[in-house]
Amino acid sequence: MLFKQQALLRQKLFILGSLAIGSVLYLVARVGTLDRLQPICPIESRLPPAEPEQIPLRTLQFKRGLLHELRKGNATKEQIRLHHLVQQLPRAIIIGVRKGGTRALLEMLNLHPAVVKASQEIHFFDNDQNYARGIDWYREKMPFSFPHQITIEKSPAYFITEEVPERIFKMNSSIKLLIIVREPTTRAVSDYTQVLEGKERKNKTYHKFEKLALDSNTCEVNTKYKAVRTSIYTKHLERWLKYFPVEQFHIVDGDRLIMDPLPELQLVERFLNLPSRISQYNLYFNATRGFYCLRFNIVFNKCLAGSKGRTHPEVDPSVVTKLQNFFHPFNQKFYQITGRTFKWP
Repeated sequence: MLFKQQALLRQKLFILGSLAIGSVLYLVARVGTLDRLQPICPIESRLPPAEPEQIPLRTLQFKRGLLHELRKGNATKEQIRLHHLVQQLPRAIIIGVRKGGTRALLEMLNLHPAVVKASQEIHFFDNDQNYARGIDWYREKMPFSFPHQITIEKSPAYFITEEVPERIFKMNSSIKLLIIVREPTTRAVSDYTQVLEGKERKNKTYHKFEKLALDSNTCEVNTKYKAVRTSIYTKHLERWLKYFPVEQFHIVDGDRLIMDPLPELQLVERFLNLPSRISQYNLYFNATRGFYCLRFNIVFNKCLAGSKGRTHPEVDPSVVTKLQNFFHPFNQKFYQITGRTFKWP
């Protein structure tokens, strides 16, 4: 009896062992087959393609905060080194025109995360004393920025100062130049208004616009009056075209920038080869001030200084008409040179 039980146990163990060995051999064979087979649809191919690495244009809101601290002088040298911040020469300059909207344009362009603005007018190229200090002095006046950002400065006197085109050309012959213009007679009156306000603050008297704009002997337009001379845009532009091709200039409609800024800003984005980032969200109309203000984010808004949008004095309509007739042929030539037409009288 005991012998039969032992024989039966050995038989069961033999069967179990055979099954185990067979399973191992099957698995070995199967693995070898899998190694030789090419998967029909690899897992990687079912995953969405990886997003291309984006240039950190804004680097979230950190960029604004850090650069603000730098402007205040609160950032450390370690922060500057760690974040690869540099002071770059401008790759674009708003060269004019005075009372055309240069400050508004600069502030609005600063909404773009790839743009960093010089806060003050530096007057490097139009001021002989500043220019004699050299290009390193100029660079040190520029804000800190990330290497991929574009630094922009504005000095409206550049447009009308004879030495400036050659000086800027020597710094960077491929620089992009922005000119913001308004209807010439309106711009001349705005120019006069700013000077008048300055005189009144100092309790000084000033001639009426009509007396300055017209030659008292001939009753013709007084081209020696700076406000009139500045509005002859084509005369100044021709001097710049001796050094730069017209393709390096972009003309901004200052009147339209006041009424409907976004289309003008989008044109500038394309001119500067920047991705479109400024949207209607960034611009809102302030009924109290009567012009658009800037929205950087849900926390930070900014309006231009209260000195913008001054009320102009009334000007004799016959003088306005005379000025408009005077500027008309110069305007036509300006349209022809720049390829941009305005609905000016």
